[in-house]
Amino acid sequence: MVVITIFVRHSADCKYAGDEFCKRCNCRKHFRWSQNGEQFRRKAGTRSWAEAEDIKRRLEDQLAGRVPEPTHEGLLLRQAIETFEANKEAQGIKPRVRAMYSRELKRLRDFSEARGLMTVKQSLTIDNLIALRATWTPVYKSSYSRAVVQKHLNHFLRFCYNAAWIDRIPKLSPIKIDAPKTEPLTDAEYEKIIKAATGKTRTLIKLMRWSGLAIRDASTLQRSDLHFDKEKDIYKIIRERTKTGEPLYIPIPKDVAEEVTSVLNGSPVYVFWNRQKSDSSEYRHAGYMGEQVAEAFKSAGVENDGHMISHRLRATYAVDLLQKGVPLEHVSKLLGHTSVTTTERHYARWVKGRQDRLDMLVSATWAKKKGQKE
Repeated sequence: MVVITIFVRHSADCKYAGDEFCKRCNCRKHFRWSQNGEQFRRKAGTRSWAEAEDIKRRLEDQLAGRVPEPTHEGLLLRQAIETFEANKEAQGIKPRVRAMYSRELKRLRDFSEARGLMTVKQSLTIDNLIALRATWTPVYKSSYSRAVVQKHLNHFLRFCYNAAWIDRIPKLSPIKIDAPKTEPLTDAEYEKIIKAATGKTRTLIKLMRWSGLAIRDASTLQRSDLHFDKEKDIYKIIRERTKTGEPLYIPIPKDVAEEVTSVLNGSPVYVFWNRQKSDSSEYRHAGYMGEQVAEAFKSAGVENDGHMISHRLRATYAVDLLQKGVPLEHVSKLLGHTSVTTTERHYARWVKGRQDRLDMLVSATWAKKKGQKE
C-alpha cells in the first residue's frame, strides 16, 4: 500500500517556516512517498491543505490501481474551473477573453475557499454567489462592468449545469446599468475641442470623430489597417474591433486619412503607439490617450456631466450618419456592434427614417375630423 505524505515548502518570510506539516499557512503544498524502493516527490498544485488531502487520496487510488466510483458530489471548484477554461480554449475563444474568465473565476475560487467552500456544490449556491457579488463594487466601479462579470459567471454556471455538476442554475437578479446616456457633440463643441487639442491627440480626435472607432481601437491603430482605394479615390479602415472581434470596414475622409498617415512616432507598425519606447499594454496606452483626449475636452470648456468622454466622439459619428438617413443596420456594422439591438438601444432616438415616418403618421391624424373613418 502506497502512503503519501503532505508537506509544506514555506516561503522565506513565512512565520511558520521550520514546520513542514503546518496547516495554517498559505505556502505551497507538496507530496512525497516511496514505491518499490524508490523515493518520489511532486507538487500538490495547491496552497490549501484541505485540497491537498483530496488530491492525495485520488493519487493514492491511482498508484494502488484503484478506480474510484465516478461522482460529482466532491468535485472541487478548482477542477471545474480548469475544465471550463480548457473548453473555452478548445472553442477558440481569444486569449484576452479567456484571461477575463480566468481572473473572474479565480476571484470566485479564492472567495469560496476563504469561506471553507471547496467543492462545486458547496460554492455554487445562491447564498455564496450573492455574497461574492457584494464584493464586486470596490473592484468594478461601473455597473456595466459588474453586469459583464455577472454574465461571465452565468456562462460558468450553465456549463456546470450542463455537465451535471449542479442540479440547478442559481439565478442572480439582473444588475441595472446606471451609466448615463452618451450624448453626441454639437458642431460648435467639436470645433472648440479641435482648436484646443495639439499634436497626435488632435489627429486621434479627428480619427475617432470621422471613423467611430473606440478609444482602444483608435489609439492602437496599425498603419496596415488604413487602405487607399485608387479606383474610388477613398481611404478606408479595415480591421477587427478589439472588444467584439467584429470585422470593421470604415471609409474615412481623405484629409483625415492623410493626417493620420503623416503622424510620426518612431513606430513602423502603429500610428499613435510606439511599443519600442514603452512596456505598457494596449489597455494602458489606450488609457493614456484617453486622458489626453479628456484634457482637450477640459481645455475647450466642453462639459460632460458624467458621460464617457471618448465615447462622445464615437456617438457624434453614429448620430451624424443616422440623422443623414444612413440605415441603423449599416451604422451598427460600422460601429462593430455584434447585434443591431445594441445600436438601437443607444441610438434609436436619432434614426431619421423612423423620425420622418412618425412625423408623417402623427401629423396625418391632425387633419382628420372627429368620427372620420380611417
